Amino acid sequence: MSAARTGSLILVATPIGNLGDLSPRARDALASADVVCCEDTRRTRALLGATGLPTNPRRLVSLHGHNEAARIPEVLGWLEEGRTVALVSDAGTPAVSDPGRRLVAAAASAGHVVTEVPGPSSVLMALTVSGLATDRFCVEGFLPRKGPERRRRLRELAGEERTAVVLEAPGRLSSLLADLAESCGDRAVTVCRELTKLHEEVWRGSLPAAVAEFAEREVRGEVVVVLAGSERPSGPDDAAIDAAVRDRLGRGDSPRGAAEAVAAALGVPHRRAYEAAIAARDAGG
Repeated sequence: MSAARTGSLILVATPIGNLGDLSPRARDALASADVVCCEDTRRTRALLGATGLPTNPRRLVSLHGHNEAARIPEVLGWLEEGRTVALVSDAGTPAVSDPGRRLVAAAASAGHVVTEVPGPSSVLMALTVSGLATDRFCVEGFLPRKGPERRRRLRELAGEERTAVVLEAPGRLSSLLADLAESCGDRAVTVCRELTKLHEEVWRGSLPAAVAEFAEREVRGEVVVVLAGSERPSGPDDAAIDAAVRDRLGRGDSPRGAAEAVAAALGVPHRRAYEAAIAARDAGG
């Protein structure tokens, strides 16, 4: 495919509340794009108008969770014609718990340029202001509302060692916190509401305290919950493993047999017990 006939798909991050967060690069991308694919054309038209950008409705094309798959061939056709297509969600970074992932994959697979104008993200903002660990984290997005799939995801969060970011509608926040407390116990949590807006709130505390705090409150605005990871279960230390394998070796076990017995008894990986057994054997020899 020649470069002259290859269009560009540009993911453009838009404000999550404060219009001042629309970057100059984002303004330029939205102004110059031949087509703007948006989750809700009305919201995007309002954003463009509020920031002084062209609001020609013929440039705006809906692309949301219900029509993304059907819209992809049309967008690929525009890219084949060499057009520039901007992709935005209602707020924040496209394709993060919002439509766009399938379009990005299809455009990249077809050989088109896919790039991004980075910017606002409620997920990253909530994570960084939470005060919880940021070196390893996962984005859970919206949990299923009910049923076995919700229970399965809650069980996974109970054992998740990484900080988890969960999105929720304001009217369902109290039930989410109650379910998290039941599954995860007394764990640190941060509840972020109306980020970057006039009534921004960042509440930090424990899950039981959060349940009590938000049980009777009327919550409004977008909500992001950041949950601390579970603590890794403490296992036997090296000294205990060394002592156990020496004991087994003293009874006449081979290093492999000693490792198998110790791994089963102490619940440690076989490899760890075997290395300790080899070290003890060599030291004894």
